[in-house]
Amino acid sequence: MRVQFEDMVRQFEKVLLSRGMDSPSAKLSATMIAETSLEGVYTHGANRFYFYVKNIDDGLVDVDARATPVGRFGALERWDAKMGPGNLNASICMRRAIKLAKENTIGCVALANNSHWMRPGTYGLMAAQETCIGILWTNTLPLMPAWGGKDAKVGNNPLVLAIPSNDGPVLVDAAMSQFSYGKMETYKREGRALPFDGGFDSEGKASRDAGAIMESKRPMPMGFWKGTSLALALDLIAAALSGGRTTHSIGTDVESEVSQVFIAISLANLPDRAAIEEKITASLADLKASDAIDPNNPVRFPGERRKSLREENMREGIPVDEKIWEKICSL
Repeated sequence: MRVQFEDMVRQFEKVLLSRGMDSPSAKLSATMIAETSLEGVYTHGANRFYFYVKNIDDGLVDVDARATPVGRFGALERWDAKMGPGNLNASICMRRAIKLAKENTIGCVALANNSHWMRPGTYGLMAAQETCIGILWTNTLPLMPAWGGKDAKVGNNPLVLAIPSNDGPVLVDAAMSQFSYGKMETYKREGRALPFDGGFDSEGKASRDAGAIMESKRPMPMGFWKGTSLALALDLIAAALSGGRTTHSIGTDVESEVSQVFIAISLANLPDRAAIEEKITASLADLKASDAIDPNNPVRFPGERRKSLREENMREGIPVDEKIWEKICSL
């Protein structure tokens, strides 16, 4: 089924208001989640809203808590999220990092004790829209084994890199596993096989069965050992800068009190801004001129489809699994 964007925002907002969230916050949180689905990232939009609200109902998220600063060290600030709504806290910290960047060319906010921040790319886009490079990531509960191990010890720790350009932001939004758990949930629900090996089943065999991979908690790290190494490094840096928890101390039961980093670098502060923009434009044009394997599927830069998907879904409505929409409406 398809749901109009404004209807989706209203439904999300209505549910959040019923949980005691103040009206401006409910509107902002609902809009960010609906925009995630509007831009084609269904796994972290409507698909995740039910679990967002369940965490509120279970007392894991405090709808009244907001991130506050607890320390400053030059262009680095530490903030405490107090387990408030993850996407609201993340937007607060990204805005603060952008403000610091405009003052100092670079700004960094490290956040401790946040709940799930929903779609990571949202905050990278915030930076790019302010002519800033955005670099941000989070740690998670243990979701995959270290390379060579069987039991989950490291998070899949999504990393976002956003670069403003005249053709629209370049947006890399990637978990350290080949497929995020949200993507695997979608394939499992729809009864489809993954397009590539996405992990290992309980017998240690490479598999495209999303359900078997989620059950074994053995997703394939991107780049094999490189993926788990990068995941560990991101985890330790986030905890060190924020003073918050590592994946090890978050534990395996519920993803809570995670550590996150938001870095913004203002291109407007650099004297060769025009030359930088020309280089970015030329590089993207060269990439898009690639000789495509499939002539009907031209090479695109990361994030390029966002605009066309947004326009299509705004016009025709946002695709939503009927069962998921029923669960949302039941809230």
